[in-house]
Amino acid sequence: MGRQQVDVRREEILAATVREIEISGMASLRVADVASALGVSSGLVFYHFDTKDALLVAALEFAVDRDLARLDNALTKGSTPTEQLARILASYGPTGAAPGWTIWIDAFATSLREPTIRRSLRMMDKRWCSALQSAIEAGVGSGDFTCADPAASAARIGALLDGLTIAVLVYGTVTRKELKAWIREAAAKEIGVSVDSLA
Repeated sequence: MGRQQVDVRREEILAATVREIEISGMASLRVADVASALGVSSGLVFYHFDTKDALLVAALEFAVDRDLARLDNALTKGSTPTEQLARILASYGPTGAAPGWTIWIDAFATSLREPTIRRSLRMMDKRWCSALQSAIEAGVGSGDFTCADPAASAARIGALLDGLTIAVLVYGTVTRKELKAWIREAAAKEIGVSVDSLA
């Protein structure tokens, strides 16, 4: 199998896995269901992913790639720390119909029993918190922000984002508009700026 064909087949398997997770959940996923959806053998799936755990981790990372791509884009834009932080906050959380966040929430529960999923979630969460912390530190360094502990502020903002996202997607008690507004308010208090500056 040529390298390009292998890459294409791997992406097809990951896309099918994401669809199956959305139907039955991460804990109930069977490799046979993924194979059946693609009209291939389970052996072909295992050719690309040695274990079901490896497939789940790769599917989780595949699903949230869009979110991480938005983060990377936010980090390259913004001429001031305030603009950069505003872009990071806008790029985080549930948007549109992308499956990343719904699968991420499913992964929270699965990670209680699956160390490989837990490690993957920690890695992705670390990327978000590091981006937040870096933006806050840059603002403190430039004198735009007042914050005694950027790491703690980033952790609090990240935890609030996670909780509000669950309220949006699971409970339906918070709207996306409210999430964005409340996050800007909390971040503004953390760094001593006006809410409007983060809009």
